[in-house]
Amino acid sequence: MSLKPFEEIVAEHGPTVLRVCRAVLGPVEAEDAWSETFLAALRAYPDLRPNSNVEAWLVTIAHRKAIDQHRIRVRVPVPTGTLPEQPTDCAEPRMRDTDLWNALRALPLKQRQAVAYHHIAGMPYAEVARIVGNSEDASRRAAADGIKTLRRIYGEGASR
Repeated sequence: MSLKPFEEIVAEHGPTVLRVCRAVLGPVEAEDAWSETFLAALRAYPDLRPNSNVEAWLVTIAHRKAIDQHRIRVRVPVPTGTLPEQPTDCAEPRMRDTDLWNALRALPLKQRQAVAYHHIAGMPYAEVARIVGNSEDASRRAAADGIKTLRRIYGEGASR
């Protein structure tokens, strides 16, 4: 069994990977992580086993790129002389709900990852656990806690 052309892989799984990147990193850094994910995947794709779960493989790469983005964010000094520009939401109509993005951003990293990988990418908890590096039960608990917190935080923002 041969591998699909890489262009088909990008077309098929690109939107899911972008949604995961947005959920984990937020709308500003997501596109860079998405690009880095597919550049890394392009290099490694010829060595992928034909029966591999391509979506899980791509989300694993995106997870590692998200960790890299978090590490970069911690190391880069933030100038304080001027206010940072606010990202525009006009390019992506579905992203106008800043309260939801703020609620996602407020979650601890493991919860945000579990919510993104399970609820947005639709991955089973066993795959989420493998990607994040914890047990299936811990992934299930992190996703449940994340959703509970989102309902509370997002619900408070919506009732204002």
